[in-house]
Amino acid sequence: MLFGRRKSPSIFERIRVAAWPRRSWSRSTRYIFQRIWRLSGSSHRIAMGCAAGIFVSCTPFLGFHFLLAGLIAWSIRGSIIASALGTFFGNPLTFPLIWISTFKVGNWILGKSSEIGQIDLAERLNELRVYFLIDVGFAFEMLFYTLWPVIKPMILGAIPFGVIASTIGYYVIRKVVEAYKVRRQRKFALVKKRRLRSVHKTAQA
Repeated sequence: MLFGRRKSPSIFERIRVAAWPRRSWSRSTRYIFQRIWRLSGSSHRIAMGCAAGIFVSCTPFLGFHFLLAGLIAWSIRGSIIASALGTFFGNPLTFPLIWISTFKVGNWILGKSSEIGQIDLAERLNELRVYFLIDVGFAFEMLFYTLWPVIKPMILGAIPFGVIASTIGYYVIRKVVEAYKVRRQRKFALVKKRRLRSVHKTAQA
């Protein structure tokens, strides 16, 4: 491939770039927002798609965010491309805050104290390591048993947390997209007006 990389990036380099992009987070964030503003479609459809991506980013279903966001965007007639860009709300910088917040909210909904303090997670993970060496099938059952007390409140907490975050995101993105489209229409109208003036002056000459 022309101008392609001679050596494919290693798994460690891919993880590093995912955690800290080469362009830095500020430049990557600006790039994402520029892609959102320039999407085709109504501002409502774009904002709905982004809201779907923001909502899914609040859930603990890592690895399925793009798929879930696309399904939700399709069901509510939002932009599927915008939903993929909206999942950028969940990233290595925001995930710790999201996970802690959804876990606490979920525990509050369940009316329980923090289960992390009641679970010897290190001991259970060590048991899982032994089980995977002995019986893989049983190890997967124990994996569910180990993680479910943590994932359950995160799923419940993600619902109100995600609704609030996606609602705020919808109105902010819709307003900004509308402003961008108006500004671009004015710019095109000004360029067209200048061209007409230029053609008129040439015709008079």
